Amino acid sequence: MLPDKSFSSPGAHIGAGIRQLRTDRKVSLRELARRLNLSPGTITALETGRTTMTVDRLHEIAEVLAVDPAVLFANAPLAHARSTQDTDELLANWRHFEEIEMDVVLRAALACIVRKGYHGCSIRDIAVEANSSVSALYHYYPSKQAMLVALFEVTMTDLLRRATVARDEGQFDSPVERLSRLVESLTLYHSYRRELGLLGASEMRSLEGDNYALIAAKRVTMQRMVDTEVQAGVEAGLFATRRPHEAARAVVTMCVAVSQWFNPHGGERPEEIASTYVRFALDLVVHEAK
Repeated sequence: MLPDKSFSSPGAHIGAGIRQLRTDRKVSLRELARRLNLSPGTITALETGRTTMTVDRLHEIAEVLAVDPAVLFANAPLAHARSTQDTDELLANWRHFEEIEMDVVLRAALACIVRKGYHGCSIRDIAVEANSSVSALYHYYPSKQAMLVALFEVTMTDLLRRATVARDEGQFDSPVERLSRLVESLTLYHSYRRELGLLGASEMRSLEGDNYALIAAKRVTMQRMVDTEVQAGVEAGLFATRRPHEAARAVVTMCVAVSQWFNPHGGERPEEIASTYVRFALDLVVHEAK
């Protein structure tokens, strides 16, 4: 299922909230800028979502406006991150990957966890990476586990949205074309979103209790999309595999593993890898081109 089109940038959300709070408290833009020792233009850029600020700076803004810092993130998009592509653009080109916008805490958490592992990365490490204090981080995420869950939400929302658009791109195509686009989408994702792919491959075991169940359900949804096309191909006589369930699982595992070896500075582009993996996937389901 595609996400709601109201899914918006956390930067824009926070900026709009700051503007509303400033107006409610009758603090002029110039006065807020003066108290923070910033230019009015910088405040305008923040309030319109055209720039972001560090956690410590947001904490200072909250103090000036006399609110709990957590209020600035209240009702923000769940994962505090989004792709810079909106849904309409993605529908037109799911093969194009722009950088995912993340708040400074999530970006720092991702870098630390990929580098050191979830259990080897401390809140202090994340604070240093974010150029912030530990206490400031806790205003926005109550725990390291909350950061991990948010990162998994970012990953699975983006991955499932792209896979759904890819699968449904054609109107009257066969399971061969639908499976091929799913494989292409998965492979491109785990190349272009390599760090998020690495997190997904290595840190599921670090999710706790209901958090694990929540993300596991989303991963099952992705697997079922591939299962469905493989089974449909078998029933239509297009795939000759006698073990469709295992073949579908092998296809997804193969695509997800790309993030573990792909080198963005190597000689092969993600599109070339994706094309090769489509052929691998069709071999796995025993498809003979006519």
